[in-house]
Amino acid sequence: MPRQIAVTFDYRCPFARNGHEAVVNALVGGADLDVRFTPFSLDQVHVPEGEPPMWERARGEWGTGTTALLYGIAIRDSFPDHFFDAHLALFAARHDHGKQLGHEDVVREAVASVGLDADAVAEVAFGGGPLDTLAAEHEAMVRDHAVFGVPTFVEGDEAVFIRFMERGRVDDLERSLDLLDWTRLNEFKRTKLPR
Repeated sequence: MPRQIAVTFDYRCPFARNGHEAVVNALVGGADLDVRFTPFSLDQVHVPEGEPPMWERARGEWGTGTTALLYGIAIRDSFPDHFFDAHLALFAARHDHGKQLGHEDVVREAVASVGLDADAVAEVAFGGGPLDTLAAEHEAMVRDHAVFGVPTFVEGDEAVFIRFMERGRVDDLERSLDLLDWTRLNEFKRTKLPR
């Protein structure tokens, strides 16, 4: 039986990009993992207390990452055969090409670059379902696992926020997953990085 994990994402975070490239590389390479790619809104994390959450706002009032998350959810749930490629293309739009994901044309271009019909994806993304999914999955991660950022890796009741310094390293992913059940370790943070 494959090891079941969830991993949070917001396309604007470079550490999420590093971690998700590692996860996709592992899965493409045949890793015995069952991964739930879970959206987590960094826009929502920065909403001041008492203000409406992102998913209760009008489309023009969303933060800069919400549109990309809705496209990612739409592809994950309605076009799953294209998810890995689109997922990486959305990260690349921001982190390789320096584009702003708050501009829908940037998101559409990334989606189209992997062979998806951007109009079909947009229809699903803005049809209401992905916004409800974003709200439900984000809130569940906060409620059930005290998630505060991306990428957070979750297995059972254990959740760990991890910052990989290099992109797409399956060996870093494997090593980190081995530590998920080491519950006596709370934080391991380098004071400086050798570069």
